[in-house]
Amino acid sequence: MLVKSYIALSSMPLPRFHVDLPLQAGARLALPAPIAHHALRVLRLRDGQEIVLFDGRGGQYPARLEVDGRTAAAQLGAHDPREAELPGRIVLAQAIPSGDKMDWVVEKAVEVGAHAIQPLAAARSILKLSGERLEKRVQHWQRVAIAACEQCGRNRVPAVAAPLTPEQWLSRPAPDGTLRVFCDPDAEVRLTEWLGDLPSPPADLELLVGPEGGWSPEEYALATRHGVRAVRFGDRILRTETAGTALISALSAKLDWI
Repeated sequence: MLVKSYIALSSMPLPRFHVDLPLQAGARLALPAPIAHHALRVLRLRDGQEIVLFDGRGGQYPARLEVDGRTAAAQLGAHDPREAELPGRIVLAQAIPSGDKMDWVVEKAVEVGAHAIQPLAAARSILKLSGERLEKRVQHWQRVAIAACEQCGRNRVPAVAAPLTPEQWLSRPAPDGTLRVFCDPDAEVRLTEWLGDLPSPPADLELLVGPEGGWSPEEYALATRHGVRAVRFGDRILRTETAGTALISALSAKLDWI
């Protein structure tokens, strides 16, 4: 028997789990051990409860949980093509902040609709990563992005790339039609003025956010040479972990993407 979509069943969203396996309507899937543990030991779900699975390829599958001791399986229902993506593509190129602030940046960027997150190892980034420590941190950030998708209802998981220097990232050609922007409190043009002067609304945006100490003069000049537009975003100076989320939200609203 196919399980109905959770949207029709209850105003309370059902538990959602990302499964890194191809899903198929009507299939019975043995849940991977970490997912089964989270469902049974953390959320304390019971046999027969309804859940939602998604594999990141688009859409989701309502399912019914089948519990056998410490293991669990899911009986999948019909594919639900629901999506929660923005109409346009916004990439957040975020200079790596200190401590665990990047976790917050990734989580909130995913929640407000970022298509992808590109960490940048800026000259003034306090947190310096390399080798195995870097690899583990990137894997951790990707898990944060997955958890954010499970919470916010997105069925496509944004990629969190390995860090690059600003020069490495800016030297890569942007997709056709993509506009690159960074905020500067001393810029002559406001964000809203810049958008209003464009001949047509952009389809894709790439946003650069600097570290706690701001961009170095060399990085500022580099961005300008690569055609990144400096704009002023209000009269307040935002923290690095706040700026990206605020920018994505403001641009999405102004472009009527939400």
